[in-house]
Amino acid sequence: MTLTRIFVGLLVVCTLVAGLHYYVWARLVRDPQLPQLWTRVGTVALVALALSIPLSLLGSRLLPGLPVRPLLWVVFIWMGIGFLFLTVLGIADAGRALGWALQRLLGADGPSDPQKRLLLARSLAAGVGGVVAGLTGFGLKSALGETQVKELTIRLRNLPATLSGLRLVQISDVHVGPLLRKDWLARIVAEVQSLKPDLIAITGDLVDGSVAELREHVAPLADLKAKHGVFFVTGNHEYYSGVEEWMAHLPKLGVRPLANERVEIAPGLDLAGINDLTAHGPDAPDLKRTLAGRDPLRPVVLLAHQPRQFLEAADQGVDLTLSGHTHGGQIWPFTFLVALAQPYVAGLHLRGASQLYVSRGTGFWGPPMRILAPAEITLLKLVPA
Repeated sequence: MTLTRIFVGLLVVCTLVAGLHYYVWARLVRDPQLPQLWTRVGTVALVALALSIPLSLLGSRLLPGLPVRPLLWVVFIWMGIGFLFLTVLGIADAGRALGWALQRLLGADGPSDPQKRLLLARSLAAGVGGVVAGLTGFGLKSALGETQVKELTIRLRNLPATLSGLRLVQISDVHVGPLLRKDWLARIVAEVQSLKPDLIAITGDLVDGSVAELREHVAPLADLKAKHGVFFVTGNHEYYSGVEEWMAHLPKLGVRPLANERVEIAPGLDLAGINDLTAHGPDAPDLKRTLAGRDPLRPVVLLAHQPRQFLEAADQGVDLTLSGHTHGGQIWPFTFLVALAQPYVAGLHLRGASQLYVSRGTGFWGPPMRILAPAEITLLKLVPA
C-alpha cells in the first residue's frame, strides 16, 4: 500500500469521524442550548473522543501492549455509543422530518415559539440519551456476559449410521486481540469442552494481532480436545495479522489449519476447508482443487469463513458449509449494511440440496457490544437424512 493511499484512507476516516461527531454535538449540545459550562464540557469531550479514535488505532499499531489497551477499551466503547447515538438520533430526526412534511401537507404550522422549540430539542436530547444508555448497558452485557450455546440438528444425506449424532462444535470470529485475552478465551474453551465435542471447527477471524503479541493469549486453545480433531480456516483478519506465522503456530496448539484441503474425518465423512477470499495468488481459495477426486456419495462438511463462499459450494454439491464473518450484524441496525455485502447474515439456509450455517460469532470486533445479535457457540448434531 502506497503512502498516498494510506493518506487518502486516513483522510476519509478522519472526515467521517469529524462529521459524525459534529452531528452528535449539534443535536445533544448546541440545539438544547445547555448552560455555558456544560456546553464547553460537552464540546471538549466530543472533540477529545473524536481525536482518540484515529490516534488510539494508530497507537495500537505502533505501541502494542498494555500502555494502549485501557485507552482502546474507552475508544471502542465510545465507538459503539457513538454509533447508537447516530442511529437513534437519525431515527428521531427522520420522524421529525416526516412530521414536518405531514404538517405542511395539512397546512398546519410547527411550533414557532422559541421556548417550545427549545423544549422539544431538550426533550429529544434527554430521550435519546436515555435510550442510548439503556442500549449500551444491554449491548455490553450481551457481548461480555455468558455466551449462548446454539444447538441444532443437521441432516446429511448418506451419513453412515455409525456417525449419527456426531457432535460438531463451531466457534467463529473469536477475535483474540487488544480487548479479548487469555482469561476470556479460557472460559470459551471450557464451555466448548463441556459440550463433549466429537469435532471442533474454528471458522476464521481467530486473532487480531501477531503471534509475538498474542502467543500467551491463544495458549488456552491447547485445551481444545475432540475425538476427530480441531480444525481451522482463515478469515480476513488472519491476513492482517501475519497469516504465515499463525498457520505455523496453530498446529503447536493442536489446531490443524485446512488451507484448500480435504481430510477424512471418519469412514464416510469428509471435512474440507478453504482460505478466505482475502487471500490471493497461490493461496487464493480454490474449492474445485479442494474437492477434486472426492466420492460424491460421501457427505462433505466445508469450512469457509465468508457466507459468500457458499454460493460456489452449493454449485459444487457440498452438503454442509459452516461460515461466520458477519457477527450477525453485531449491533443493530448494522445488520442491514452487512446484508449488502453478504447474501446470508446468520442462521441456517438452504440452496438446493446444500445447507449453510452462519454463526453470529463467538467474540466481537470493535465495540464490545452486541445488540440483537448475541454471541454464540454452535453445537451441530449430525444425523442421516
